[in-house]
Amino acid sequence: MNVPKRPSSILAGAICATLLAVNAGCGGYIANGGGGNKNAPPTPAGLAATPGNATVMLSWMASGGATGYYIERSTTSGNETQIAAQAGTNYTDSGLTNGTKYFYIIAAYNSYGQSANSAEVSATPNVLAPAAPTGLSAPAGNAQVSLSWNASAGATSYNVKRSLASGGPFNTILASTVAPNYTDTSATNGTTYYYVVSALNAAGESANTAPVSATPSTPSANVTIVIDPAKTRPISPWIYGMNFYNGVAGAPPQLTFDRAGGNRWTAYNWETNASNAGSDYLYENDNYLSSSNVPAEAVRSFIAADQSTGLASLVTVQLQGLVAADENGPVGVANPPDLTRFKAVVDKKSTVTNAPFALNPPMTGPNVFMDEFVWALDQKFSAMGIFGASPAHPTFVSLDNEPELWNSTHLEVQGPSPVTSDNYIAKTITLTKALKDQFPDIVIFGPVHYGFQGIYNWQGELSATPGGTNWFPDKYLTAISAASATYGKPLVDVYDFHWYAEEYDSNGTRSLDLTGPTLTDAQVQLIVQSPRALWDPTFTDSTNSNPWIYQELGNTPINILGRLQAKIDAEFPGMKISITEYESGGWNHIAGTIAQTDNLGIFASQGVFAANFWPPGGTYSYALAGFRAFRDFDGAGANFGDTSIQAVSSSVQNVVVYASSESTAPGRYVFVAINRSTSSQVTAINGLSLSGNAHLYQMTAATAQGQSPVTPVSIGTMAVSGTSMTLTLPALSVTTVEVN
Repeated sequence: MNVPKRPSSILAGAICATLLAVNAGCGGYIANGGGGNKNAPPTPAGLAATPGNATVMLSWMASGGATGYYIERSTTSGNETQIAAQAGTNYTDSGLTNGTKYFYIIAAYNSYGQSANSAEVSATPNVLAPAAPTGLSAPAGNAQVSLSWNASAGATSYNVKRSLASGGPFNTILASTVAPNYTDTSATNGTTYYYVVSALNAAGESANTAPVSATPSTPSANVTIVIDPAKTRPISPWIYGMNFYNGVAGAPPQLTFDRAGGNRWTAYNWETNASNAGSDYLYENDNYLSSSNVPAEAVRSFIAADQSTGLASLVTVQLQGLVAADENGPVGVANPPDLTRFKAVVDKKSTVTNAPFALNPPMTGPNVFMDEFVWALDQKFSAMGIFGASPAHPTFVSLDNEPELWNSTHLEVQGPSPVTSDNYIAKTITLTKALKDQFPDIVIFGPVHYGFQGIYNWQGELSATPGGTNWFPDKYLTAISAASATYGKPLVDVYDFHWYAEEYDSNGTRSLDLTGPTLTDAQVQLIVQSPRALWDPTFTDSTNSNPWIYQELGNTPINILGRLQAKIDAEFPGMKISITEYESGGWNHIAGTIAQTDNLGIFASQGVFAANFWPPGGTYSYALAGFRAFRDFDGAGANFGDTSIQAVSSSVQNVVVYASSESTAPGRYVFVAINRSTSSQVTAINGLSLSGNAHLYQMTAATAQGQSPVTPVSIGTMAVSGTSMTLTLPALSVTTVEVN
């Protein structure tokens, strides 16, 4: 801003004298100009200075004939210098230092000159106590009252006070909070409470608000959850997993399982650490996974990082048959495979040579050996028994990645013809025998499907029918069961597949591509309902504009875990299930939190052995928050229990609750309650004997606003006893309840 500078009185007088000689008066040539009566204005009177927070507000009386005023300031009396010039009679001096005394004078001016200075005033800015909050409301719920109010300017916190009488006294501080809201969970149903709130900062405390009253009561439940304590199952510790955990910024704490998988590992050569990018990038041979020339370093470093973080690992062994022989860039795919660029995989070294295993095998030969690869990894973690029966942090083995797609994702080695189901099963049996010969207790995952079509009909090869025993798992389980019986132990321990939600909005946009912070109600429901395809025998995929899986199954519920478990029980009992890549979408919306929380609850309640979230591109803090509903939900290391208890909802489309107990802490129960509807739901949880206090932690769109990362917030405690607990769940929310 250009501030007019105050002229010296001598110069002003000289100018005016000259003008008087040639004109009818100084400034007389300006119509209605100059103000006054051809004289400088009188000295301003009534200057007052009112201190504020880092500000001083000045005001004064108008001087007749003045067209403006000079404002001068100093931190010592009598040494003021100009800081502003303006026409009005009020001025706020901001950006000051609290606790410093400032001195002010003003002078009026017009075109004839300026007045003498006003009397000097002073003021010392300081932090002021905030005003009392306004707009206090207190809607009552079940054994709780949800208070909210308008924020007070300058307040740094608020005191919430409660009394049993309308006139107080309000001497007891119920809680202090920095947010303009608080949920009183210590209320008793049927009792009327009176509340006031005051605002605080460093300068002091405001007056109390006018009191408001609330009477909590037991509402009628919208949803009933029936707990059956007789129906329990252990929760596998490996469901809380991720791909590339140590490379994910903001990865949640207390996770348990890490995976090194994906297209990059199909043609990985453990001897040199070379690999091929496949269709992800120019079918390029390079050193992307590791630039080290130490054999297996890409995998050793991965396992070592997991061991130091307390994670189990899942690493990939190569089943397709060819691995990168060089790091020399793109490989031609006009007539694949170019065998000058690849080496052949041999599952069992002793079938082609009598040479012993070596940590540094010669790299000039035509073959790379899988049993030697796994042996070398074990040697690199000497005495830890990473492939043994009970290591502290085991390393599991995955049989390659998404084999049904090799002819597209890895055209450079597979060629255009897909691997047949018969060939794939034969290769599986040969490799697993070689690995189990070395490490009888090694846990092997396969077949690592890419998605539904791989499971259903091996990408179109098989003539599967929705209710038939002619799916790929039927063929695979029967063959692996027979081979395992002959071998003397299971050859494949875990049936593994990937599950990326196939949900589409009315515009045809897939839920995985709904990445923004703003979604329509229909898009929200598309995301939050999608995990039901994993298990719910009533889910009809009605919000999906392209429900092709549901349709391919004859318009019957997808229930992929239930269908697969039934086939395992009938054809190879004891095999476990894993989902080592999955996504649901909603990366930057509370819908993503709800979907990820639901996924983990499903894994726990349905007995899934292992699961690994696949990190999408961009930001996805809301999705990662789903882990925090189960792991470290209080910020102090508290986790969901190790035993799942059956919980059946009367309205699965709106509310689902996952219940757990802790084998080492009798009487401790943890519930994770999801409200995926757009209205609050009063939820009665019945059937489990509870006593003590329930500690509640919650995530909603409001609590997540501005958080990074998104985490549960404590909303208080409530006393519980008997076999019923009623909660009011906010719309689109996740609530973790710890009872002990």
